[in-house]
Amino acid sequence: MGLTDNLINAELNNILILSPNLKQRLSGVTTTVLRLTPVIAKKMQISVTGPAPLEDLPYIPLWKIPFLSRTHFRVWHARRNNEMILGLILRGIFRLKVKLLFTSAAQRDHKPFTKKLIAKMDEVIATSPQAATYLQRPAEVVMHGINCQLFKPAANPMELRQSLNLPEGLLIGCFGRIRHQKGQDLLIEAAARLLPTRPNIHIVFCGRTTPENQTYQDDLINKLKVVGLSDRVTFLGELHWHQVVQLYQSLDIFVAPARWEGFGLTPLEAMACGVPVIAGKDVGTFSEQIIHGETGMLCEKDNVQAMTFALQTLLDDPKRLTQLGKNARAHVKQHFSIEREAQALINIYKRLLS
Repeated sequence: MGLTDNLINAELNNILILSPNLKQRLSGVTTTVLRLTPVIAKKMQISVTGPAPLEDLPYIPLWKIPFLSRTHFRVWHARRNNEMILGLILRGIFRLKVKLLFTSAAQRDHKPFTKKLIAKMDEVIATSPQAATYLQRPAEVVMHGINCQLFKPAANPMELRQSLNLPEGLLIGCFGRIRHQKGQDLLIEAAARLLPTRPNIHIVFCGRTTPENQTYQDDLINKLKVVGLSDRVTFLGELHWHQVVQLYQSLDIFVAPARWEGFGLTPLEAMACGVPVIAGKDVGTFSEQIIHGETGMLCEKDNVQAMTFALQTLLDDPKRLTQLGKNARAHVKQHFSIEREAQALINIYKRLLS
């Protein structure tokens, strides 16, 4: 083993926080790891591990984990069942000195197997007060935050739109996987009621469609053909998250029509970009994120009429729309910065390691 290898191994052994990401496709959990790791890394030695590196984040291959030194404890921060299982294997079979931490966003009863895994964790975090009520054990609530240096208003939104080949006029966005849970059909129905009399409005959907949800998207596209709006509603598919940021910056209104969410991060991302949001009450943490009438509009979930009314209210009042966007940006910076989230996690890590 050469000097370089020794230096690399010494650096790896100094890692205090291991953040596993055992899913290769982009997901909400993966996005959380992508957002938080660089911020935490400024204050603590943290590394991502999993099947493949993520962007330019500090990374240690999975196969090296069992060979880390046993001179000190580390925190294994799991966010999925398989990550909890692997943490238990590392501690129980490989005898690695790890404190097991789990973050839960689910606002529903956990399956019996998941409950058993959660019971074996040293500490548990909930991303919302609602999620904490389903854990059946004490949990610290740490709500997600946003990188307001990355998610910010564009200097020239119209120039940005032109560079992205987006239409002129007022632009509504809806981002997330294309599936019934996310409620894109509700926005399509609201559009069918409003857009025929408002020719300058367009809608863009961004998100992956899995094979099992292709019929759902096909039905949405057929609906648009029937009502004559095919040329005013665009499905962009899954994009790199840097492109998604640019899309946010190009919008006038963001709509989160989901019927159910664990947390629901997209409204915060949109508001950080100075875009007011329309979302359903009591879905994820939307009611905590959005101040009704000040940073956006809250409406009854799974209710086309309520969503249509909220959209109409903002579409027909451009001055109010502009003010709500400014309010939204200020609100996220004050209450939902990623620095606040990262510091809360760092406090928990230090407590576990002490």
